[in-house]
Amino acid sequence: MIESLEQAISSFASFVWGLPLLILLVGGGIYFLFVSRFLPYRYIGHAVQVLRGKYDDPTDPGDISHFQALSTALASTIGMGNIAGVAVAISIGGPGAIFWMWVSGLIGMCTKFFTCTLSIMYRGKDSNGDIQGGPMYFVTEGLGQKWKPMAIFFSLAGLIGALPVFNVNQLTQAIRDILLVPAGIEVGMTSNIVTGVVLLIITSVVILGGLQRIGKTTEKLVPFMVVLYFIAVFVILLLNAQEVPRYFMMIFTEAFSATHHKGDQMLGGALGGLILLGIRRGAFSNEAGIGTAPMAHGAAKTKQPVREGLVAMLGPFIDTIIVCTLTALCILVTGVWQLSETNGVSLTASAFSSSLPSVGSYILLLCIAVFSISSLFSFSYYGTKCLGFLIGADKKHYYNYFYLASILLASVASLDMMINLIDGFYALMAIPTMTASIILAPKVMKEARKYFGGLNQKT
Repeated sequence: MIESLEQAISSFASFVWGLPLLILLVGGGIYFLFVSRFLPYRYIGHAVQVLRGKYDDPTDPGDISHFQALSTALASTIGMGNIAGVAVAISIGGPGAIFWMWVSGLIGMCTKFFTCTLSIMYRGKDSNGDIQGGPMYFVTEGLGQKWKPMAIFFSLAGLIGALPVFNVNQLTQAIRDILLVPAGIEVGMTSNIVTGVVLLIITSVVILGGLQRIGKTTEKLVPFMVVLYFIAVFVILLLNAQEVPRYFMMIFTEAFSATHHKGDQMLGGALGGLILLGIRRGAFSNEAGIGTAPMAHGAAKTKQPVREGLVAMLGPFIDTIIVCTLTALCILVTGVWQLSETNGVSLTASAFSSSLPSVGSYILLLCIAVFSISSLFSFSYYGTKCLGFLIGADKKHYYNYFYLASILLASVASLDMMINLIDGFYALMAIPTMTASIILAPKVMKEARKYFGGLNQKT
């Protein structure tokens, strides 16, 4: 029964992540690049100023600051996608998969600019009369009520796509492999359930407190977890400095030879399969075009849509270009990707323990715990917004109970089942998000030219 379910979910994920979706995500991102003429990339410095609060106005509409909005979005992206997701990509596709993750991240920066600008341009009101942002709202407010079925489709897919099952699954695996097994504690169904219950309790305390508590929690956790992870990674790279140039170059050479690719083929060859793997894992890492980040950024306190688009654009650069690259180099330079049969977070743990004996795996476990738990807070917010759109804001809190129950399920399920489940529903969420964003792109550029023109006049 379980094997049949795993196979069904795997087939579903492979089907929806076919060539049409690849064209929509990558082709749509390239369209954004050309229609914008790379304009947003020229204002990264300004984006940092906005993020630092230079333009904050507490009287602006919204619930959270620019920094809290980015922290909430990053809490869901800087996490298992950067640790376990990268490890999955390398174990299946080899070093070349990272190159295509980079491509996904660079294109994703422009995609995030458009989707998150739209989340402010076309904010709507929920059934309580509160201002809300996200794909379901910029579909209905920007394209009109006749497009509402597409907004409903996004929200239905988001109910599953926002579940924390991959993060919980990998945190449970990390606790089992790093903490329990070395301590001689018997692992199995009971230990997994106990881990799930502990995570459930921690998560419930925060998410039942609402978005303000989520924002305040993530703005403290995200910077801490990034710094801690960076320090550990840089130590590992320094210890293996002689291997870094060789493997860094291999990321480029293997990207087109696909020598180490062991996954499914696409367009008749291994290279096509490698490209799809990199784009898929990149999308999982930075969520550009999926539609989750616009829900967080849509709650930012601002009257200027372009400002939030610029802040959002920093997300894929931080999580895919920087964090994923550092994780990948750790796995590659330590050689564990060729020596170990493990996958996911266990492969990354092997890299840490091989270079930092006795302490490396525990440092990683601490980072993983912070990554995973912070992402649990953000995803619950996304799910409640989807349910609130579907059945009313006064009933959106019911999603939290479904969400918390999924934590127990994820703690005992397999990695393949969880990653394919989320991949599949991410793909479904991307269809309405990208379709609406492509149609509304000219309106975003009109707003952008107006904003940047005024900015240049002031300077």
